[in-house]
Amino acid sequence: MPSTGAQALTQALTQALRPHAEDAFADELAALAAADDRPRPARWRLSPWAVATYLLGGTLPDGTVITPKYVGPRRIVEVAVTTLATDRALLLLGVPGTAKTWVSEHLAAAVSGDSTLLVQGTAGTAEEAIRYGWNYARLLAHGPSREALVPSPVMRAMAEGLTARVEELTRIPADVQDTLITVLSEKTLPIPELGEEVQAIRGFNLIATANDRDRGVNELSSALRRRFNTVVLPLPETPEAEVDIVARRVEQLGRALDLPAAPDGADEIRRVVTVFRELRDGVTTDGRTKLKSPSGTLSTAEAISVVTGGLALAAHFGDGVLRAGDVAAGILGAVVRDPAVDRLVWQEYVETVVRERDGWKDFYRACREVSA
Repeated sequence: MPSTGAQALTQALTQALRPHAEDAFADELAALAAADDRPRPARWRLSPWAVATYLLGGTLPDGTVITPKYVGPRRIVEVAVTTLATDRALLLLGVPGTAKTWVSEHLAAAVSGDSTLLVQGTAGTAEEAIRYGWNYARLLAHGPSREALVPSPVMRAMAEGLTARVEELTRIPADVQDTLITVLSEKTLPIPELGEEVQAIRGFNLIATANDRDRGVNELSSALRRRFNTVVLPLPETPEAEVDIVARRVEQLGRALDLPAAPDGADEIRRVVTVFRELRDGVTTDGRTKLKSPSGTLSTAEAISVVTGGLALAAHFGDGVLRAGDVAAGILGAVVRDPAVDRLVWQEYVETVVRERDGWKDFYRACREVSA
């Protein structure tokens, strides 16, 4: 029997490698909407309180458990959500790996029910990606017209009262960045070729993410920065918080990739997080030994990648149990970005810290093996 349209959509979503937030957490969003009796800004799917609950997690009166999407200070999330309820755009700022994109996607999903109105910032991003482009076949055949115009995600969000997203804003060339100034200050997007403009309707806002640590970063002009309310997403404050974040994301990614759950994987997750935090901070956890830091950021996102890769190794080439040897190669790849400098940093850490640490003999042997 042929599948109906709804069945085909369901099958496509279950087969997607990474479903959009509004699809992956549709049940939670629906439960929040049903229980949400607080005031909602125009065209918002949820109230600000419900949006914050969706990100931070909680239990609804009917017993529905909302899983945390972001582990961090509650006030940061409240300020971010409140900003979107005003006429100010939101800039999520932080070093790489602080969940800026993750928070941006979930905010858009909870507010507008659509996280796909996205401009991905790169050095090659052109004005058309933010403003609009043209269907050149129609343009040549009939001249400039609404039918020939191809709206950008930002233009669509303005016209429909939704939330647009601009990822890695500081990677976009400065002259293209400033295309946003009129959009954010006047809430209009002129179309000179047609003598028209698109005015933003209530509900429209924009979330941008940026960092100032990576190479290839373009500073924001003061005029553009003034159009944003900036919220800085910090690195996890404690090892326990970072372990919790890594464990949650690894579990989600493991389910998406059909990887078996690793028994007793928490010990290796904690070990990866410890290594990353010590090298990132330049000092051992007990504060006794100063360390050299490598050139990379060693972010929480990279720790998640290392553990996920280790799970895949354990599942396909081991006995399914996550061990030191499964994560050692991933840690080496994350630490040694500049072979001339970082390899010395790593070797010194292995010999002065890992070698002498109680209970880390298996990890020391694994690190020596992959570094040989």
